Amino acid sequence: MERSKYSSNRCVLRDDLSGVWLYESNCIEFMDHLIVKFPEGKFDLIIADPPYFLSNGGITCRGGKMVKVDKGDWDISEGPELNHSFNKEWLSRCQKLLKPNGTIWVSGTHHVIYSIGYAMQQLEMKILNDITWEKPNPPPNLSRRVFTHSTETIIWAAKNENSKQLFNYDLMREINHGKQMKTVWPILPPSKNEKIFGRHPTQKPLALLDRIILATSNEGDIIYDPFAGSSTTGVAALKLRRRFVGTELDPDYIELSKKRLIDVLERNLLPI
Repeated sequence: MERSKYSSNRCVLRDDLSGVWLYESNCIEFMDHLIVKFPEGKFDLIIADPPYFLSNGGITCRGGKMVKVDKGDWDISEGPELNHSFNKEWLSRCQKLLKPNGTIWVSGTHHVIYSIGYAMQQLEMKILNDITWEKPNPPPNLSRRVFTHSTETIIWAAKNENSKQLFNYDLMREINHGKQMKTVWPILPPSKNEKIFGRHPTQKPLALLDRIILATSNEGDIIYDPFAGSSTTGVAALKLRRRFVGTELDPDYIELSKKRLIDVLERNLLPI
């Protein structure tokens, strides 16, 4: 990847040998720039954890204490129409940047995932699976007015109906003790070791990203995360000898991402 000529697309971490490029950038502006350069697509795999639009003053339990569900201005809903318009905008650009047989994974709760699925249908992407990530130890439901939220949905989709997606079936079966892997994945939340450099409010466990990457990419492939956050996607990609491109707007999470990625790079990783 080349450094963008746009000042808003600032490359804050670059290692061409190991294959990591992190940008402090609005993902839509960044992707618009890449679409011009790579009209046939650039990425083998895209993994996205977009805003869930659930920061509405609600409450949850964290560490045995009641806390507000306010993750930041980026997570505040602007209403269903504008939220959906945003989802369709960034997804349409991801679709253009996928290689012909590339795929995308998008995670979300009920606040956003139905909009994501509908936008994919509008864009004529090919929805392959909806994975249920089951959290074995979810925060308790303090309101006692609904069931305890214990899952997130991750939609796996291909660029279009003509795509011949990569799926490492045999490896997934081996990981699953010789049985076909199903679409419900019980995986624990991030461990303390995954948060030693800081915490992101929607950080995903490395085990979840490891499985996604192993299932749907090969060594040397290039993976993009438009909402990098703490760059769990990048950490998993580098560990598994893939290349990583990430964009993130929040300067605090950029610093967290840099610390985590540099830590992986300094662990004597062999170049891709």
